[in-house]
Amino acid sequence: MICPFCKADDDSVIDSREADGGTAVRRRRECNQCKRRFTTYERFERADKLTVVKRDGTRVPFNPDNVMRGILAACGKRPISSEKKAQIVREIEDSLNREFEREVASVEVGRRVAAKLRAIDDIAYIRFASEHEDFRTIEDLAAEVKDVQESPRDLPEQTRLFDEE
Repeated sequence: MICPFCKADDDSVIDSREADGGTAVRRRRECNQCKRRFTTYERFERADKLTVVKRDGTRVPFNPDNVMRGILAACGKRPISSEKKAQIVREIEDSLNREFEREVASVEVGRRVAAKLRAIDDIAYIRFASEHEDFRTIEDLAAEVKDVQESPRDLPEQTRLFDEE
């Protein structure tokens, strides 16, 4: 492993432990040149990456960083921990890889993000919906807010976001 500080390729593993619920290995390392310590993570990398089919028909590789950017934009300064945001991304990626063999519609990815946000924070959900739903008027946004106010948070599958009409 190349040291992020001095760029030497000479280190020792000090500690290894399970991370992210067993889906990764966290290794604490010490550079034998500069003696500074750093942490690395090992994760399983799927050989057959999932492809996202966008609304215009273009296909792009699934990128969890894109999901995280959407979540970060929706959450803004809401009191949602970075660990919770990362957990949402992992859960969505895992469920998509379990349920879809090669391709998934971007609308489905958005639906799952919306459901997760709806379950934890109404404001983040509305922000996400306003960015990703095709609201044409302020009345459309107001209708979504009214639905959120009238429906219990623990039933995210009942959200209107991305409903096909």
